[in-house]
Amino acid sequence: MALGFTEMEARVYCELLKGAPATGYRLAQALGKAPPGIYQALASLEHKGAVLVEEGEPRSFRPVPPDEVLTALQRGFEVRRREAADALRRLHAPVQDDRIYHLKSTAQVMERARAMIAGATERLLFDLFPPPFGALAPALTEASARGVSIAGLVYDASPKVSFDCVRSSDADFVRERWPGAQLTLVVDAREFLVALLTPDGTGVKQAIWSDSVYLSCLQHSGLSAEVQQSAPRSARTRLARSFSLIASSPPGLRHLVGQQSLSSSKRGDTP
Repeated sequence: MALGFTEMEARVYCELLKGAPATGYRLAQALGKAPPGIYQALASLEHKGAVLVEEGEPRSFRPVPPDEVLTALQRGFEVRRREAADALRRLHAPVQDDRIYHLKSTAQVMERARAMIAGATERLLFDLFPPPFGALAPALTEASARGVSIAGLVYDASPKVSFDCVRSSDADFVRERWPGAQLTLVVDAREFLVALLTPDGTGVKQAIWSDSVYLSCLQHSGLSAEVQQSAPRSARTRLARSFSLIASSPPGLRHLVGQQSLSSSKRGDTP
């Protein structure tokens, strides 16, 4: 049913998988349903490419193998998805509204996180417990490969990846006492996501997202300081130069204060 079949279609198809070929009358008896509803479901399944019909008197039906049905459904979905994406893209006019939005499901949180990572252009900071880190590591690696500077806090042994992962200096205490799996992302100091997931990462206790550049700059500044504090002394200068709010001048800060004002203040001039 989750693939788009009605309940009757799903029952008929599954019954055919158990024993075919079968007539509509036999299917009606097996399922305890009226023949008209069975024949209507068979006609729909034939249209969807899920059953084959042997013409005769009476007609008999056999199921198309599940792998063929699933492949056809997937191809059809991809076509419809591309068409819908093009149509919706033409309608969508993104606006920045600086509001804070609550996210309610893990799927919503993770898709928002992946979209943020995919949209990163210059700087990305994170604070990730093991479950969300494992889920987002491929997207982070891809962003790093296209030139985005990435650094963040982890709470397990630092993994071997192409970006900076700093084990939190309070990792043991935090993992023992924190009431869930933390997920924090700050992208280009222009949007942020903060989520407290259930310990296994499958549920959401609380999650917020905002594209307020002011709040994002504050999140960027605070998280950058935490990363630097937990990093080895030998790496702190490099991380400060690459990720501190003023030194790195991410897009959100440039938008917040104005590019010209920021450039003047860095030279020591009056903004």
